[in-house]
Amino acid sequence: MSSYDAASVRGLYAGLSDGWTYLNAHAAPQVAEKVASGVARSFRMSNLVAQPDAPTGSHSARAVPGQLEGDGFVASARMAVADLVGARPDVVVLGPSLPVLYQSLARALKPLLRRNSSAVLSRLDPPELYSAFSGLCGDVRWAQPDLGTGELPAFQYDDLVDGSTRLVVASAAHESLGTIAPVAEILEKVRARSRAWTVLDVTALAPYRPVDIHELGVDIVGVDLGQLGGPQIAALVFRDTSMFKRLDTLNPVKHEPTAAKLETPVSAGMAGGVGPLVDHLAGLAAAGRGSRRNRLHKSMGSFSEYIDDLRADLYIYLSALPQVHIMGYSGEAAAGASNNRLPRLTFAVQGVPAETVHQRLFDNQLVTTVAPSTPLLDEMGLHEIGGGVTIGLGPFNTHADIEHLTRVVASLA
Repeated sequence: MSSYDAASVRGLYAGLSDGWTYLNAHAAPQVAEKVASGVARSFRMSNLVAQPDAPTGSHSARAVPGQLEGDGFVASARMAVADLVGARPDVVVLGPSLPVLYQSLARALKPLLRRNSSAVLSRLDPPELYSAFSGLCGDVRWAQPDLGTGELPAFQYDDLVDGSTRLVVASAAHESLGTIAPVAEILEKVRARSRAWTVLDVTALAPYRPVDIHELGVDIVGVDLGQLGGPQIAALVFRDTSMFKRLDTLNPVKHEPTAAKLETPVSAGMAGGVGPLVDHLAGLAAAGRGSRRNRLHKSMGSFSEYIDDLRADLYIYLSALPQVHIMGYSGEAAAGASNNRLPRLTFAVQGVPAETVHQRLFDNQLVTTVAPSTPLLDEMGLHEIGGGVTIGLGPFNTHADIEHLTRVVASLA
C-alpha cells in the first residue's frame, strides 16, 4: 500500500489556503513553502562572504578569500539535480531555461557532425525545443506522432535512423496530452542502427515518476526545474564526463573538458531553491532514512502510485460524459490508445467553445488553462472542435478535486 498522504502534502503548500482548486500543474505548478523559503534565503545571502569551515587538521581545505555564499548555492543546485536524475554533479550543466540550454548544445555539437550527417527530431516535442536543432545539419528527419492518439510510434525509427545519424532528440512525454513515449523501444532501434547521441527531455515526466538517466539509457537528459515547482532554472545532465571532450567550448574562459565549457550563468538566488525543491520531492511520502537520492526514489515511487490512481479517475469520469472529447483518447481514431499516461489531458465539450468551458470552471474555483494552439494539437483537430481545456494534476490534488471538476463539466455537457 502506498504511504502517500495527500492531506499532509497539501500542508506543504501555503498558497493552497486561498480556496481555489488548482488543476494547472502543467502550466504553473504550485511552489512549496520549503522552495519559496529557500529562494528567499538564497537571495538574501548570495552576496555575503562565505564563512570558512573550522580547521580540523593540517590538511584542512582553506576557503578562497572573498568567496561568496552564492557560489555554494550553485554547487548545491548541481548536486540536487544529480540526485534528481541519478547522476554525478560533474555532469550537470545549468542554465536559465531549457530552450537556452538546447541552443547552446546545438552550437557545441558541431564537431560531431560531418558533411553527410543526419539528425532525428520529434514532432511530439514543444516547438521551442526542437527548433534549436532543426537547422543543425542538412538532413533533418522527423518522427511523427499518431494523430489519433498523440502517441509516438517507435517502429518509424527503423527507417529514420541509419549510419549517418549523429543525434536523436525526443521528449519522454507530451506536456498537455499526457502521452508517454516508448523510450526503451526507440533507444533499442537507435542503438542497433547508429552511434548517435540521444537527448531526452524529461520535464513532463519528472514531476510524477522517478527518473534515472542510466536506467533510461540516454546520453543527455534535459529538465526544466520550474515545471517541477522549483525556480526558473533548467539543466542538461550528461551520461559521463568524457562527452565534454567532443563538444565545442562556449564559455570563452573555460576550455577544460568539463560542464563549465557549456554552462550559461544562472542566478545564485534562484540556484539556492533547487536543493529545497529536491528535498521537498524526497519528502512527499514517508521514505525512511538514507541518501537523498534513495529517499527521493522511494518518495516519488509512492507518489506515482497515488497520482496514477487519481489519473485513472480523471480519465474515467470525464470520458463517461457523452459530450466530452479527450484529445488522443476519445473517439474511433484513438481506439487502442495506451493507458500508460501522465495525469494530464486536454478535453473539449461538444458545441461549447473552450473559453466558455474555461470560464465556467473558473467561476467554480477550478483553475485550468485554455489549450494553446500548437502544430500537433492543431493537426489533431483542436481548432476544429472549438479549442480545448488542459488539466494537469499536482501532488496536492485529491479525488474530491476530480469529482468537483466532473460535476462542473457535466453541467455544460
